[in-house]
Amino acid sequence: MIRRFETRDLDEIMDLWLHANIESHSFIEADYWKKNYDMVRKLIPEAEVFVAEENEEILGFIGLTDTYIAGIFVKATEQSKGVGTELLRTVTKLKDYLKLNVYKKNRKAVVFYQHRGFKIVNQEIDENTSEEEYTMEWHR
Repeated sequence: MIRRFETRDLDEIMDLWLHANIESHSFIEADYWKKNYDMVRKLIPEAEVFVAEENEEILGFIGLTDTYIAGIFVKATEQSKGVGTELLRTVTKLKDYLKLNVYKKNRKAVVFYQHRGFKIVNQEIDENTSEEEYTMEWHR
């Protein structure tokens, strides 16, 4: 089931955010994510967040700021089971245009987005991590 974020979800979502970032970005020091934890924790309630939940367990979430996807995060045990696709489908029903940034080395994510109609429109270096990242866009 996909539903809107509720304040009670914050601890579980932040735990998922931290672990998913560390697991999917092995090319970035884990400390980078740990240092950004508090800032992201403050920003989550301000974003438009949808949660994938089953039996009261959060399997994943997607965060949006207007038409920008700040990220899709899915528990490692639930990846490749359609959770990310359902989260993305939820927001594509609400928006005519979406944009995101994804690290070039995160090939699994790049391919995931490409298979769902996103196109690479730019490539640059993320100043915070010195890693190459793509800007990708989707249009209805």
